[in-house]
Amino acid sequence: MDRYRLIERIDRKLLVIIEDIITQHAEEAAFLWLLRDYAVSEPDYTLEDLCHLDERVEAHLDGLRIAGEPGWEICKEALAMEEPGEVFAAAVLAYESGDAERIALVLDLVDKDMELSNALISALGWIAYPKIEKTIDDLVGSKNPNYRCLGIAADTIHGIDAGEALRRAINAEDEAVKRQAIRAAGELGLYDTLLLIQKSLLSEEQETRFIAAWSTIMLGDRSAVEVLIPLIDSSYQQEALNVVLRCLPIEQAKKILYSLSDQQQGDRLITWGAGIIGDPAFIPELIVKMQEPALARVAGEAFSMITGIDMEYENLEGEWPEGFEAGPTENPEDENVEMDPDEDLAWPNQALIQAWWDDNGNKFTPGTRYLYGLPINKDNCIQVLNKAYQRQRAGAAIELALMDKSTPLFNVGACGFWQREWLGGSG
Repeated sequence: MDRYRLIERIDRKLLVIIEDIITQHAEEAAFLWLLRDYAVSEPDYTLEDLCHLDERVEAHLDGLRIAGEPGWEICKEALAMEEPGEVFAAAVLAYESGDAERIALVLDLVDKDMELSNALISALGWIAYPKIEKTIDDLVGSKNPNYRCLGIAADTIHGIDAGEALRRAINAEDEAVKRQAIRAAGELGLYDTLLLIQKSLLSEEQETRFIAAWSTIMLGDRSAVEVLIPLIDSSYQQEALNVVLRCLPIEQAKKILYSLSDQQQGDRLITWGAGIIGDPAFIPELIVKMQEPALARVAGEAFSMITGIDMEYENLEGEWPEGFEAGPTENPEDENVEMDPDEDLAWPNQALIQAWWDDNGNKFTPGTRYLYGLPINKDNCIQVLNKAYQRQRAGAAIELALMDKSTPLFNVGACGFWQREWLGGSG
């Protein structure tokens, strides 16, 4: 074999190897984004864990950036799968490049299937705002309702008030645009929009009515609780409860919580809601519920939500009860295909937890609301945002927003490096 043919063969092999590496970067970026998208609402991830995941995502995105055109081409081909992770990776590259054709390709796909919108919004939130400000402004000002929703959501994730465009959107004829704008105003603490939002409290659209009530409460008008309470018995059940139980006096919140006993899964809702209210007077009841396999793990999470105790770290975990099944089974005749909602929660050891409470219960004052073992106030909520698990952090974010009508809702699902930057200036 002559020298030139040998070089040609080596070059071809190198090209194959390089292509494989780029493909791996694209696949890993997509997969890890899916994992972090799941992690932001899970009970066993801290901000530190999220940052570690995000650093891994960023490392693979960097590999795609370094690859240049081949990196984009591989991401472009992967868009044919129409999967969120692939949309995220392609969107980051497209918007960072500023290339109109690349951006249009991603936008067109999401416009056809708005279920992919979360991935695109996440990508827009990943990029430093000054780099994409003009692009987001174009989305907000678009005549396409889907584009307007994407633009408003992208501004919100960056903590940006879209100004007059947002206020016009609150009165938009398109219900999806209206809802996105109302939600944005509530999350950003835009008190001047309150009167505009209150017009939608009587909307015939249940979803619009719910979001209007949620944002109205976030902006300081707690009378909208009366709109949310009937929606507890709806598809917005948990999100409604998460606000209602936090903004009412303890005894009133308990009354609403125990009124759910006749609902389907009422015992579970009451157990979960106890952790939201945060009154340590619930603890004996929660410990009793740890005997019931179907409620044990959610009771354990509520116990941890109030006390701040990490059952795994404190060696308070128990074993999976013999004979208990949750989620899909291997039995082909079993029609239950729902996933185990408590899959990532620890099993509490009731005896050990009772012993811990006997030793430590005197540190907690009944009638005081706690989160992560701390009385709920501004400084403690900031501490929770820095140190706790994601669900506890999400609770702290709502508590902070409810304390001050102009305080934006801290986004515990944003990129970890942005969260660290924002928290660097807190407390």
